[in-house]
Amino acid sequence: MPITITITKGVIASERHGKVVKEITDSFLEKHGLAGNTVMTPNVTTQLHIQPKNETFSAGEPIEGAWVEIKSPSFALADRKVQQEFFAAVTEIIYKHSDATLPKKHIWTNAVHTVDGSWNMDGIAMTNEELGAAIAKG
Repeated sequence: MPITITITKGVIASERHGKVVKEITDSFLEKHGLAGNTVMTPNVTTQLHIQPKNETFSAGEPIEGAWVEIKSPSFALADRKVQQEFFAAVTEIIYKHSDATLPKKHIWTNAVHTVDGSWNMDGIAMTNEELGAAIAKG
C-alpha cells in the first residue's frame, strides 16, 4: 500500500525522516490489526518527498506543511474508527517530529482506494478477495 509523504523542507529535521516513515507505516499496520503480518508489512511502501519552501502552497500562497496520501484496496481504511485513529496518529507523528512547530492545521491527509483487481503484489494483479486471502496467510 503506497504511502506518499510530502513535507516542506525544514519542517522536520532530515535525521528524523526515516522515523516519520517507520512510525506512519507501523501505525497503518497496527490500526488494521496487521502488525507483524509477513505478507502485508513489506507491501506497505513509502515515497518521501521533501519540497523547497517556495514549492508548497495553500490557497495559492506559499506555506510550510505536510501532506500524506495512502493508496489502498477498498477494504483498507474503510472503517470510520480506523480512519479517525490512523489519520489522527499521522497528524501526531508529523507534529511531534516537527518539534510541535508545524501547526496541525498545516498537516493534510487523504486516502485513495484502488480499483478492485488492480492491486499488484509479487507481480500478480489481485482482486480484493485474492489480496485478503494472501494477507490471511501472513
